[in-house]
Order: sequence, then C-alpha cells, then structure tokens
Amino acid sequence: MKIAIINEYLTSYGGAEKTFKVLADIFEDAELFTLFYDPKIKKQLLPIRRINASFLQKLPKFFKKHYQLLLPFLPIAAETIDLRDFDIVISTSHSFIKGIITRPKTTHICYCFSPTRYLWDKSRKNILLHYFRVWDRQASERVDKFIACSETVKQRIYKYYKRDSVVIYPPVQFPISNFQFPNKSQFSNDQFPNEFYLIVSQLRRYKRIDIAIEAFNKLGLPLIIIGDGSEKLNLQRMAKKNIKFLGFQSDEKVREYYQNCTAFIFPTEDDFGITPVEAMSYGKPVLAFRKGGATETVIEGKTGEFFDYQNPAILADGMRRLRLNLKNYNPQFIYEHAKQFSEERFKKEILKFISKFAKEG
Repeated sequence: MKIAIINEYLTSYGGAEKTFKVLADIFEDAELFTLFYDPKIKKQLLPIRRINASFLQKLPKFFKKHYQLLLPFLPIAAETIDLRDFDIVISTSHSFIKGIITRPKTTHICYCFSPTRYLWDKSRKNILLHYFRVWDRQASERVDKFIACSETVKQRIYKYYKRDSVVIYPPVQFPISNFQFPNKSQFSNDQFPNEFYLIVSQLRRYKRIDIAIEAFNKLGLPLIIIGDGSEKLNLQRMAKKNIKFLGFQSDEKVREYYQNCTAFIFPTEDDFGITPVEAMSYGKPVLAFRKGGATETVIEGKTGEFFDYQNPAILADGMRRLRLNLKNYNPQFIYEHAKQFSEERFKKEILKFISKFAKEG
C-alpha cells in the first residue's frame, strides 16, 4: 500500500508543520509533498526526507515570503500534483491543498486545521473571494474523510463544507519522561527572573500579540516573547523595557523557557493552539482568550484562566486573577491534563483511524 502525505507549504515552524512532521514519522515509507518550502524550515523539520514540491518552488524567494501574492496560483498548483500512484493520500490543510485530485480508488483523508479562514471569515463582497469560495467548497467534496483538529474546527467544517468529521487533536511534544514537579530552575536568575510570563507565537497581526504588549506595558511585569513574523518590528516599537523579544529559538531553548516561566499567555483565537498545551505539559498555567481551541484545552481555575475580549484592560484583569490563583495551581494536575494531547496519543488515534477507514474502502 503506497501512502502520500501532502502539506500546504513549509515556510514557518508552527503547529501545522509539526503535525506534518509527526505524520511523516508515523509513515516512514510515505512519499512527501508540498506546494513550496523554505529550505531552512525543511532542514529543521525533516532533514533527511525528500519532499516533492509543485511548480511554485521554482519561483523567486520573494513570492514564498509573501505567499499571499500566490493566492491565484494555489488551487492550480494543488490540482497539478501527480498522485496517481498512491492508495492513500493524507493532506494536512488549512487552505487549498484539500483540492488535490486523486484517482477514484485512492482514499483521500484530510487532516483539517481549519476551512480556509481568509475566504470564509471575511464578510465583504469580492468577485475574486467569491470565486475562491466556490472552488474551496467544491474542492472539499474531493475529500473522502475529514479529520478535524478540534471540536471548533469540526463545527466550521460542517458549517462551510456540510461535511462530517472526526476530531483527533494535534500532537504535542512532551518533556522527557523523568520530568519532575514542581520543577526548579537549573539556571541562574540572571537568565530567568523569579517571575516572568511567556508567549511563543508567530508574530502576525491575527495572533493579537499587541494586546498582550499593551497590557504588560501597564502592568510592568516581565514578558518574554519567542517567535518571528511580519509584525515583529511594530510590536517591538510598542513594547517597554519589561518586554523582551528573543526571535526564533530552537526547540531546546523554548523548552527551557516553558520550564522556567511563571505562566503562559495566549491572546489568540486559534483553531486548536498547540503552544498553550506545550506550556501545560510543563505544569504551567495558561491565560487564554476564551474562544477557539483554547476553550477545549484549558480548564478555568484548574489549568489557567480566560479573558473574554481581545482588549488590553480585559487581559490585564485576567492577569490579576491568574496571579491571585498562582499558589493554587497544581503542576502535576496540569501536566496530567495535558497528556491527553500527547504525540503518542495522536499516533495511536491516527493509525487506528486510517487503518479502519482504509479497510472500509
């Protein structure tokens, strides 16, 4: 049985890319595809695996960094990938890769991070958007079975595509097996203050890191932000001296900051949100915006707190409640709660699902 795994594009290192990597690890003999990739990201993610790319890979780097300019070509690129030799194709999609064309006897399973947000979340009338919505809706019919990354996404798949789906939460990499709670820093306080808060995120506008910066500017509490993106310079200009930007960091370094932070801040409405779960896997409480996938992973008062509006003052009030409750959070409980989202659980559920569905036809 020949399997292909196909990803949208590899230009950053986030939850979608990590999920693609885990799928590639599960199916070691599978052939890998993507529309286009950044060689640096590919080297970090899958250094020894070959990845087949579409004709978009031949375009200058400028277009890959500004992939919004490639919007008219993404459906065409997806449809031109040759998948005729495969029995099962697994696509990991948040936009157009679900539109791949397979043989009638090929089973196409789509692990969906979200129906295409920049098509369906915009209410304005636009001829081009309308065309792509029609294409996206029709392309969803090419999928034999959808897997949703959260209950939130399951509802969105049904709303926009009228398709049922099964929820399998994305894989979260956990600390080493002998990790102990409560953890004590093995590093000096010069590197890690006694109290500091952490954000790990792509620095893009929709992530709403700006409201966290405005809130921490007023609170004066130490905030460390790990990640890069198009909004980095704007966010740095906003931030006061209590806020530090570390840019992109290795997985090892990020783990050190998870281990030593006081709590994790998540101001984003995300379809799942892997980083809050990563923080909880170190026994750390999370302050999250009460929408999207975080409502499925954070237990209010037990593993963290919520704030209800993406507003600096509301986030700051959430910080007040979180700090008042710090002594009551149980790191071991938080860790055990997070285990239901582990990489091992993901592998078992994916293998069981794909095996069952392949046998059914």
